[in-house]
Parts: sequence; structure tokens; C-alpha cells
Amino acid sequence: MSYSRGRGLQANVLSTFDTVVMAVAGSAPAYSLAATTAVLVGAVGLASPAALLYCAIPMLGIALAFSYLGRIDVNAGASYSWVGRTLHPFLGFISGWALVISATIFMVAGSLPAGSMTLALFDDNLADNTALSTVVGAAWFLVMLGVVLGGARLTVRAQLIMSGVELAVLALFAVLAFFHTGNARAFDWSWLGFSHFDGMAGFASGALIAAFYYWGWDVTSNLSEETRNSRRTTGLAGLIGVGIVFLLFEVFTIAVNVILSSKQIEENDANVLAVLGEEIWPGWGGKLLIVAVMLSTIATLETTLIQVTRSLFAMGRDRTMPAALGRVHRRWNTPWVAIVVVGAVALLMFIASNALGSVGDILSDAISAIGLQIAVYYGLAGLAVVVAYRKMLLKSAANFLFGGLWPLCGALFMFWVFVESLGELSGAAISIGIGGLAVGLVPMLWYWRQGSDYYRPAKLDASRAVETDYVPDEQDARARVHEGLSTDF
Repeated sequence: MSYSRGRGLQANVLSTFDTVVMAVAGSAPAYSLAATTAVLVGAVGLASPAALLYCAIPMLGIALAFSYLGRIDVNAGASYSWVGRTLHPFLGFISGWALVISATIFMVAGSLPAGSMTLALFDDNLADNTALSTVVGAAWFLVMLGVVLGGARLTVRAQLIMSGVELAVLALFAVLAFFHTGNARAFDWSWLGFSHFDGMAGFASGALIAAFYYWGWDVTSNLSEETRNSRRTTGLAGLIGVGIVFLLFEVFTIAVNVILSSKQIEENDANVLAVLGEEIWPGWGGKLLIVAVMLSTIATLETTLIQVTRSLFAMGRDRTMPAALGRVHRRWNTPWVAIVVVGAVALLMFIASNALGSVGDILSDAISAIGLQIAVYYGLAGLAVVVAYRKMLLKSAANFLFGGLWPLCGALFMFWVFVESLGELSGAAISIGIGGLAVGLVPMLWYWRQGSDYYRPAKLDASRAVETDYVPDEQDARARVHEGLSTDF
């Protein structure tokens, strides 16, 4: 597979600990809980803990798929490269495009809560002002844009501070919630079963929202070209990240259902975690959890920026999008053109979002739309690993289960959720979700006709790739700067 040669991203920057932090930050536990719990409870009620549980199992299958694929192809485009080299280049492009569109939509869905949470620290009434929330959220977005532009080291240092404080606050309230008295209702183990779902369609709508909770851990794969020993590290970090956020999501979703009444959840759809904090620790609790959500939101803006800009960098490098997107800054080793373009598009979307309604309305449609796109590119990755490892699946029980059966079940689950949820979603959510994917057909067909080498791929075959060793960390770092070259040596 021949690609255009060019300056690569900076190698050997991130350690295993750094990538685990990025995986957790990518899923944004505090933000996901604050922005999505009311939507999830509104959709499936007391079945919300079950929706998170039964989405976590196939999600681990997808994380295993990313882990196995990352061992044989180190590429900043991740699923864009893997799906293109196993299933079909068209599907690979759509996989990458789904990530780009979902991440770009998230710039609005994520920045609005960042703005409203910041304002809520000073005045709760200001937090409901969509225009003001947009301005403050855009300011935070620009700060994160500058951090991501400054390089992977700066990005990780900022992430360690933000996510460290966030996780410490969440851990504190998880313990306090356990000892809380005066609850709205008693916990029942049936909340983890299927009895509270309104049929299979209700289960699918809950699973689609739950997929949004977990989304983001795969940022580790987009950082693979900048990670030490990335063939092992990025997949492991993704799996650890999914496990950590699953525990946090379950604890807090159960706490919301136990401690808050249905009316409290409904009336505070964009701020439910702050209300929970106030119930658990009157006076200080609400403010502390607002700080956690604010930091989580800003942190996940950073990881989402990394995902979308690294994906666009890989596309520009392959000439499946404008080649300028593949340019890397000489000093910071970051895809600066992609970062600037994403920043400009997101700022335009901030302005347009003010015409859509309240913060809660925007979040509801955006989360559902992003869920559709996540289901597409996660599902395709789950199929890709089975094709890439097809000659090795029967060589060991571990290969069969972790590299084949579990990811395949994860993929089928994602596609089932996609189809089932179409009948449950609003017209706006479907238009954003499906329309966003359809727009990708234009650049795909255009650059296919231009003759990009991406559309004539060297097939990804694990049986050949695993026979050779990865370049050791102690060797010259320049040997690991992946300049768009095929990486299954």
C-alpha cells in the first residue's frame, strides 16, 4: 500500500499510564452522567442501569476488536484504516467519516454544558441562558484547541490535571451516595434485568443512548502513532478505560434513581448530577459536582479534538480528503491544518445551535444522532477484526473468543441497535445522524475518482503481520514516526 510521504506525528510521547488517562477522559464519566442520565432515564426509566450493563458487554467486544487490530496496523485513522484494508475502502472511509461527523457534532453538544456548568458556579439562572452558555463554551473550546495544537505532551499534562480532579470528586461522591439516607426509592436488583424495558424497541433506544456514554475510549487508537509500544499499549488502555467508566456509570445511575425523584430528574435534564450532589451534600455537593462536570466536559472536548483531527490527518495523508489536512506543524508535530479547520467549523456550528432551542433540547437530539454514527463505525471495526484474524481464530481459544466471537457479537449488537432505534428517534435526530453520514459520500466518490491509493489497499492479514516484531522503544525514535507508511511490516 503506497501512501504519500510526509512529515509524521511525534513518536514515543505517551506512556501506558497516559493512554489509560486519555481513555477514561475520552468517555468523560462526569459529563456523560450529567448530560445523558436524564435522557436515558426518560427513555427507559428504572431500566437505565440495565441499559448501561448490557451495552458494556458488547462494548468490551468492540474494545477487544480495537486492541487486536491495533496490534497489526498502527495508524492515526484507526477504524478508517482497518475497515478499509479488511472489508472495503468505501466502508473504511464511511467508518472514518462517521467518527469525524459525530465528533464535530459533539463540539456543540459538549461545549454547551461546559459553558452552562461554568456559569452555574456563579449563578444557576445564567446556566439556562443558551446564548451565554454558547459563548462561554466556545471560549473553553478555543482554549482546548490551543492545547491540542501545542502537541501531545501538553495535551496529556492538561488531561492529567483535569481528569485527576474529576475522578477524585466522583470517587468521593460514590462513597457518600452509598451511605445516603432519605432516598426517593429503594434499590431493586430488577433494575439490572430486562423487566423494566418497554419491549425490544425500548431496549434498543436505551442501548443507543448507553453507547454514547461509553464513546470516546478509542481515542487511544487515534494516538497510536504517538504512543510508546503502541501495538500493546493502546488496546490495553482502551479495555481498562471501558472497565473504569462502566463502574462509575453504574454507581451514579443507580444513585440518581435511588436518591432523586422522577420530577427532579425531568426538571433538571441538563444538570442532573449537580442536583444529585446537592441532595448528597447540601451546600457544597452541587458545586463540587458542577466543577467535576465542567472539567470532564473540557477534558473530553480535548480528546474529541484529538480523535477528529488525527482522523482527518490520516485522510489528508492518504489523499481521501484535501492533502493539506495531512500537514504537520514543524515545531509541535501536530496536524495544524486539520485542527484549524475543525475549529472554524465548530465555531460556525456554535452560532447555528442557538436557533435550535434550549440546552436540553440540543443535547437530546445530538446524543441520539451521535449514537447512530458511533454504532456504524464501532460495528464495522468489530467485523474488520474477524476478517483480519480469520486465519488465526482457530489456533487458540483466546483468539477465537477475544479476536473473533466477542467482537463479532459486539458488531452485530451495534448494527441491531442502529436499525431498531430508527423507529424510536425524532426526525431531527435521524436527519442529523443519517444525513451527516450521507454527506461523506461526496468526498469519498470525488477522491476515489482522483485515484487515491487508499482505494487500492494492501489487505490486512494478521497471520502475516504478527510474524514480525514491532520496532523496540529503545531504537531510534525516527524509526517509529509513521509517515503514512503501511505498518504491518
